[in-house]
Amino acid sequence: MTERGKDYSSGFCGDKIWSWANDLEKSISPMLDRVRRGAQKNHFKVLRAFQALEVSDYHFQESTGYGYGDVGRDVLDSLFARVFGAEAALVRPQIVSGTHAIALCLYGLLRPGDEVVSITGQPYDTLVKIVDGRHQGDGSLRDWGIKHLVVPLVGGKPDFDGIERAITGRTRLVAIQRSRGYSLRPSLSIKEIKDLINHVKGLKPDVICFVDNCYGEFVEELEPPEVGADVIAGSLIKNPGGGIAPAGGYIAGKAELVERITHRLTAPGLGGELGCSLGGKRLYFQGLFLAPLIVSEALQGAVLAAKLFSELGFSVEPHWDEERTDIIQAITLGSKERLVAFCQGLQKGSPVDSHITPEAAPMPGYEDVVIMAGGTFIQGSSIELSADGPLREPYTVFLQGGLAYPYIKAGLLTAIDHMVKQGLLAL
Repeated sequence: MTERGKDYSSGFCGDKIWSWANDLEKSISPMLDRVRRGAQKNHFKVLRAFQALEVSDYHFQESTGYGYGDVGRDVLDSLFARVFGAEAALVRPQIVSGTHAIALCLYGLLRPGDEVVSITGQPYDTLVKIVDGRHQGDGSLRDWGIKHLVVPLVGGKPDFDGIERAITGRTRLVAIQRSRGYSLRPSLSIKEIKDLINHVKGLKPDVICFVDNCYGEFVEELEPPEVGADVIAGSLIKNPGGGIAPAGGYIAGKAELVERITHRLTAPGLGGELGCSLGGKRLYFQGLFLAPLIVSEALQGAVLAAKLFSELGFSVEPHWDEERTDIIQAITLGSKERLVAFCQGLQKGSPVDSHITPEAAPMPGYEDVVIMAGGTFIQGSSIELSADGPLREPYTVFLQGGLAYPYIKAGLLTAIDHMVKQGLLAL
């Protein structure tokens, strides 16, 4: 039995930490209000898409076997296409991750002899083995005679002159990574993506401009297809799943290109006509509907995290009062011990597996040992509150997600409290 009226909020940390955080929170109120106001346009855009496609509970039903005639699946595809400003979309639980969705695009659109150029620096860790491989025969693009080039960033920004030098007559696709990944460069704004695409198309109009959209959905008013991107891809257990989609990924873009990618997901001649929906589709529809709200909550939590840790003397990217272009908050903690303690403390503040102590370990697709914290309802969901980072200098933790602002606040203060108790932080 709980005591009526008792305040449990400060139980996540000491009274001193709680009071300190509440005082700091007052100074970020204007930015939190700004984030909430910015989310309204995306709420209305999604609502109008649902209404225009006349979504009904009939569309939520399960299909089995081949999934022939799954009208709900087709409406879900159309819904994502409309929301993201694309001609067509492919939304499937059979896409196991954002990395898988990106791989489908690359293998579906590239052919032997083509070149792909990453124009926003080195790709995210899990993508490196897809494009470059490590061993002959591992199925990377290199095995198929597809060359991968990287245009390094200059001062954290795309190098337009370097891009011009890198694009050749063989260049079939340029890859743009919207989020920062495991780096400290700023994530890209929609305006920057538009400028990049215009530059590339001016050099070679037939180049496919692909955008890895992970962590960026619904952060700004527009999405990459609305500023010229040919194809985008992402994960449903990140922003567009709204914290309740149980699995899956999406691809959206020009109809001809999406069609080619569907034949990689299934087989030539089958394409997107197959693919059942075991367990139904309600959570995918409802997750997309909730996504602008959940992204707004995550952004507000990121603002708080930036404020708290900048006040503690740590370098944060972006700063609490900067415009945001993805949901990731980078906090450079400066030591392995602090990085581990932060993740372990955040885990203690989670609703699921709060009794588990995460440890650094090798992870599939990552070059370095990685520590990950995430007491999530959906395994690995990074739109729920989670944090991770490779154990390498400068020992930066990458915080993302959060289903509700108060929950994010509790998790952050639990992490700070744990670091203080470990003697790694002083207030």
